[in-house]
Amino acid sequence: MKKISYLILFIFFCSCTSNTIFEKPKDLIPKDTLSLLIQEMLIAKAAKYNKNKNLEKSINYMPLVYNRFKIDSLRFKRSNLYYLSKIDEYQKIISDAKASLQKRKFVFDKMKNVRDSLKNDSVQKVKKLKERKLSPDSLQLKKITSTKSIKEEN
Repeated sequence: MKKISYLILFIFFCSCTSNTIFEKPKDLIPKDTLSLLIQEMLIAKAAKYNKNKNLEKSINYMPLVYNRFKIDSLRFKRSNLYYLSKIDEYQKIISDAKASLQKRKFVFDKMKNVRDSLKNDSVQKVKKLKERKLSPDSLQLKKITSTKSIKEEN
């Protein structure tokens, strides 16, 4: 009895394989498009918890992403499942999406730094102008020049 149970257990483990590759769907999303789609989906998911221009929060932007790429969620799920079965290709797609998002972040950080530095410069200029106009020395100079002009007129 033990021998039969060991044999059945051995056959069971031998029949199980991890080589599960699904067949290619007819409407498969290309790799580069899927990479762009994943980028946009990540941005849309992150934007859900931020306020938009109308100060609204918790808006689902995923339908907008699907409309932009002219696909539906079912097509994305089928393509995603197919690429998941080919893990090497899927890792390349994800790494491309991540690298592109990092490049975008770098560009936006540069833009933000320039904008912030311009804002800081303008704030400092305004402060300097206010200090010049309201400094006690400038008030005394104005009094002196005004009294000189009054004496000259007389």
